[in-house]
Amino acid sequence: MKKVVIALLLCMMNNALCIAQIGTWHNYLAYHDVQQIQVAGNDLFVLASNNLYQYNKNDQSIVTYDKINGLSDTHITHIRWCQQAKRLIAVYSTLNIDLVETNGNITNISDIYSKAITGDKTLNSIYVYNQYAYLACGFGIVKLNVKDAEISESYIFGFPVTAITISGTTIYAQTSQGILEASLKDNLIDTSNWHATTSAPSFDQDNTDYDNNIQLVKTLNPGGPHHNLFGYMKFANNQLYTANGDYNSTAAIQILNNNEWNIYDYEGISESTGVSYVGAFCFDIDPTDKNHLFAGARNGLYEYQNGKFVKYYDRSNSPIVPYDNVNLEYQMVTGTKFDKNGNLWFLNSSAPNTAFVKYSNGTFTKLNHSELMKLNTKQQFPNRSNAELSNIIIDSQERMWFVNNNWVTPALYQYDMDNDHIIAYESFINQDGTSLVINEGVRCVVEDLEHNIWIGTSAGPLMLERSQINQDGSPFTQVKVPRNDGTNYADYLLSGIDINSIAIDGGGRKWFGTSSNGVYLISADNMTQLQHFTTDNSPLLSNSILSVAINSATGEVFFGTENGLCSYMSDATETNTEMTKDNVWAYPNPVTPGYTGPITITGLTYNADVKILSSNGALIHEGRSNGGTYTWDGSDTKGRRVASGVYMVVTATNTGEKGTVCKIAIVN
Repeated sequence: MKKVVIALLLCMMNNALCIAQIGTWHNYLAYHDVQQIQVAGNDLFVLASNNLYQYNKNDQSIVTYDKINGLSDTHITHIRWCQQAKRLIAVYSTLNIDLVETNGNITNISDIYSKAITGDKTLNSIYVYNQYAYLACGFGIVKLNVKDAEISESYIFGFPVTAITISGTTIYAQTSQGILEASLKDNLIDTSNWHATTSAPSFDQDNTDYDNNIQLVKTLNPGGPHHNLFGYMKFANNQLYTANGDYNSTAAIQILNNNEWNIYDYEGISESTGVSYVGAFCFDIDPTDKNHLFAGARNGLYEYQNGKFVKYYDRSNSPIVPYDNVNLEYQMVTGTKFDKNGNLWFLNSSAPNTAFVKYSNGTFTKLNHSELMKLNTKQQFPNRSNAELSNIIIDSQERMWFVNNNWVTPALYQYDMDNDHIIAYESFINQDGTSLVINEGVRCVVEDLEHNIWIGTSAGPLMLERSQINQDGSPFTQVKVPRNDGTNYADYLLSGIDINSIAIDGGGRKWFGTSSNGVYLISADNMTQLQHFTTDNSPLLSNSILSVAINSATGEVFFGTENGLCSYMSDATETNTEMTKDNVWAYPNPVTPGYTGPITITGLTYNADVKILSSNGALIHEGRSNGGTYTWDGSDTKGRRVASGVYMVVTATNTGEKGTVCKIAIVN
């Protein structure tokens, strides 16, 4: 049997070996803006864009650190090298602490992070003295024994300490209440031993490591994007397109393709336009030219070709209007979408007399709809468009949908592009007749595989069923999930959880990104919670999920967060219309000794029937695909690990039509 297996290995598909294992995580972090540098012998530790990497001067190697390879948290604010302990002190915005050694060993100290301390936990600076590090915090001082990896003492003043220095046997603290001094021989926990002084050594931090190495560090390439904000994303043309989506940050259009980043022009745009280039809320790609893109931002509409900025549109050359008809720093284009004919539609929020515009062949057409003009907060502008009209999609029936993500008139809109007719859903009543209170806004809209329309709101997810779509004032379905506890009770799906983003995977499952509860994966029938990822139980970078996008070909699910971009390799992909020997295959293949992860069969039709058979035709395992993917744990129907050998994967469509057969080699 082993000879047969070895022979089979030679003809396995090589690309299967390159696919990421289902259930694995990946981070795509920025290391662009260098903040601090610390020398550790022949190594440099670099804090850049609040992330950490290490450069070795001898072999020029670069190692990046994140939650996947050992760090305990995200968003580092300070680093400092302790020579006596041979450890780097890395402190996060939460006051969580990691001690990093040059060999990659990491020790976490979470005492201050997890302890309930009254006062501000902001870290202002780190002072290293022998094997100790003194942390100047918003509430006082933390003395850290770096060598023993423990908190020695905390000195609670109740007001901020900004800097620390030691001279001889005296410690000095620069505080919001003036300079304090104390003897290192005294009990420093007793604040009565600290005394005010008007004389102290310099509190200036030693920046020699930064000054001596910044020019070298500027030449390094640790990879990643330039910016860590990913408020808006979509997957198209086998690439992940992203924008920062933040009102005040530098606008950033960043494209991920085969693990390489293409950063669209951003430098010099403010100078050429005369207004700040900030807040890229949205974008869309020209269906006739994948290198042609329009981005909506806080100050207008920006046109790109091949990643280069080519034209700017604002009140001077288009119907775009500032919120007060004057301030050019707020000409907000918050939604953009190309139709199949190459016409660009965009939304101008908080604008007098303008909300909806069509751009075709160089001509702008204003579309006047009173339903979109309800932001009457100032008497001088009684006809302003709603504050955050956004998230335009075009569904499978060529209907346009978008939302108002604002507490003044939260709404969902359906628009008939051919007849210029709009339906506004401003009342949210569920199937039980209960009126739902949407306090913040309607965050997003998406169509599922059954052509229902889903919206994310501050009150949870709601569904407009396919049969109800064309009826004005239709009730929304708030999915009921049975408790299965012997009662007839049910709970509304994710009720009360603020849903920022929704994405539908190849298996029809819903990925819900929330404002503060991480990510939920819900089954295609909406009845089962399959996953709930948070920062506590996964490498997720933040529980605040700004956007979700899916590579339907591979199943990789991207989560845009306030702390950067990460992804999870899911077990659902897009489906094939038919299954052949050329498009159905398994990985890893062969399954080598010691491998205990899932074995994945991909390229299947929707809800395909999959049977795993032994070489003599005995049934080993069976089930249905998730979209175009099926996973097998390598066990038989009784949960026992199968023996070494070659196993047949026999497939059929959900209507019973014969599919194809592929082989899996298992070596124990």
